[in-house]
Amino acid sequence: MSPIISVSGLTKTYGSDFHALRTINLEINRGEIFALLGPNGAGKTTLIGIICGIVNPSQGKITVGGHDIIRDYRAARSLIGLVPQELATDSFETVWATVSFSRGLFGKKADPAHLEKVLKDLSLWDKKDSKILTLSGGMKRRVMIAKALAHEPSVLFLDEPTAGVDVELRKDMWEMVRALRASGVTIVLTTHYIEEAEEMADRIGVINKGEIVLVEQKAELMRKLGRKQMTLHLKTKLDMIPAALAAHNLTLADQGRELIYTYDTQSGRTGITALLDDLGAAGISFNDLHTTQSSLEDIFVDLVRQRS
Repeated sequence: MSPIISVSGLTKTYGSDFHALRTINLEINRGEIFALLGPNGAGKTTLIGIICGIVNPSQGKITVGGHDIIRDYRAARSLIGLVPQELATDSFETVWATVSFSRGLFGKKADPAHLEKVLKDLSLWDKKDSKILTLSGGMKRRVMIAKALAHEPSVLFLDEPTAGVDVELRKDMWEMVRALRASGVTIVLTTHYIEEAEEMADRIGVINKGEIVLVEQKAELMRKLGRKQMTLHLKTKLDMIPAALAAHNLTLADQGRELIYTYDTQSGRTGITALLDDLGAAGISFNDLHTTQSSLEDIFVDLVRQRS
């Protein structure tokens, strides 16, 4: 799969000593949903701003669809739709007027049918003649998405797109994102709702302190870094873990009623058989057990903690 966005050696320095981005190298594939995760201040919005031509890079090269964002700005920018974090609309314009104007900014001919489809897909058609100031926060967010889609971009950047949007509207948005990806649009999103990235993304990038920590296929990331935990529900409460079980690095939980064993899913041996043998030798029995797999959020938190 060929990359539609290529970032090479990108740095961004403010003043003389604040490095917002440090030597970013990244390729985003055509037609994928790429989720960029990172804590506040990690550099997500700065990276998006530079690719979209809003922020000037200090060093490095970026191409979008083969067009250099500096030398061939107009061609590169015409391929991009951006939904920023901040709500920025002309409050006294109607929904239809502001979306039509956004299309015209890119030199596109009027296409009422396309705009009608975008507004209907975003459940905004019945509000097309309403002034933006009369809309709720969630509807204003959807107007921002409609503006970004008005000129039919090949790449759509969504910077915290569901902030302030209720659960029902959030589901509608992700239905639309799936449909866009199916039509060939590349989606790049940042989100604090990690469960959305876990559900939607094809690949995950993690950024922390201005550096890309890793980029990985979502399924492969969870396979490599995911852990499983086995929780044993004990028949008899324990006050402490016996010394004979120390090698298993168990954790006592639920006021001594549960033992938790964490193991590596990629290891040739999980150690479960040895643990059960040692539990029997120690006279510890249990009523039930269950296992849980690490979520993407668990993995993300661990990665950021390790590199802090």
